[in-house]
Amino acid sequence: MTVTPVRPTELKYEVKDLALAPKGKQRIEWAGREMPVLRQIQDRFAAEKPLAGIRLVACCHVTTETAHLAIALKNGGADALLIASNPLSTQDDVAASLVADYGIPVFAQKGEDNETYHRHVEIALDHRPNIIIDDGCDVVATLVKERQPQLADLIGTTEETTTGIVRLQAMFKAGVLTFPAMNVNDADTKHFFDNRYGTGQSTLDGIIRATNILLAGKTLVVAGYGWCGKGTALRARGMGANVIVTEIDPVKAIEAVMDGFRVMPMAEAAPLGDIFVTVTGNKHVIRSEHFAVMKDGAIVCNSGHFDIEIDLKALGAEATEVKEVRGFTEQYRLRNGKSVIVLGEGRLVNLAAAEGHPSAVMDMSFANQALAAEYLVKHKGSLQPGIHSIPTEVDKEIARLKLQAMGIQIDSLTPEQVEYINSWTSGT
Repeated sequence: MTVTPVRPTELKYEVKDLALAPKGKQRIEWAGREMPVLRQIQDRFAAEKPLAGIRLVACCHVTTETAHLAIALKNGGADALLIASNPLSTQDDVAASLVADYGIPVFAQKGEDNETYHRHVEIALDHRPNIIIDDGCDVVATLVKERQPQLADLIGTTEETTTGIVRLQAMFKAGVLTFPAMNVNDADTKHFFDNRYGTGQSTLDGIIRATNILLAGKTLVVAGYGWCGKGTALRARGMGANVIVTEIDPVKAIEAVMDGFRVMPMAEAAPLGDIFVTVTGNKHVIRSEHFAVMKDGAIVCNSGHFDIEIDLKALGAEATEVKEVRGFTEQYRLRNGKSVIVLGEGRLVNLAAAEGHPSAVMDMSFANQALAAEYLVKHKGSLQPGIHSIPTEVDKEIARLKLQAMGIQIDSLTPEQVEYINSWTSGT
């Protein structure tokens, strides 16, 4: 895979420091060792140029893994621009390298404030995108609310978060989703692996980096038992934690019980937990009444997309003192004399305090994103407005390429077995 570098002066960009580019390039190349599927897509895109002439905006966590998605899109011929989807997730050296070494306009800085973030969203929309690769649906939501005339330029969007899909579903119900949206989040090769194995490992990585705490013997409360919650609960148990799950869905709750976890309401779990992780995508899952009964020194963090799951405003109102005790670790001293520790400002702890998902799982997630963008272009004008699943054949091809890269072979149906299966539908 090769991309001809361009002089940074030819680009519009906003990154922390271009001098960080050599370190970023080294880290991007290291991540590529674990991303063989996306590398094959990069090579094919470079030869076929399926995105030629397409203006594309990607709003993603600017990490080493995302860099390989951006490179694939550029190789495919897209006029691509990248912004951050979270103020604390940007890796500044990676952002610098994408500009300096790969000629991709990037607008992202770690720690950027909300005003800067929203300005970057506006810059992205000034690009007048034909395709939007979104992570949380902020760019699409802004387009729909504030820039209706630009909808004529839009071929479609892709979305890879549960939160973003919920927002798209609300838009469709309200009748304002007037374009096709590819549901990358629910592709089997995304949520089975990214959400479960990626979130599970990287969330604990973030907690450990921020606190250096021993998980063995601790009581860890996981709010939400979707795929992210399952992964977090399983990995925590594997490191010796006693795991409690809180849920609102009776089906997911009984699944958690049968997976061997204690299940109870947050009100009952709050006095028991040493560490709390929210992964629901909903608002104020941990509230003032929960903070009031927590143990002294209880650790609270979030691994859902937005920083709304922990009611930090209510926590701040009860605090007599807030101070940073470690990097990305703040201690709130409460009026009752106890303290609550918040990690990563309540934002995604795996990206705020660590490096996000391992490259190997993002390989499949971003393969889905790249192929979903290609699918939208190939089917321009034929896809109806609404939310579309990733085609099964695309999902299976990504899995096949991953197995191939891992040196793993599987069985194929014999002609006799194919005939037998066909007989089920033919009635013979």
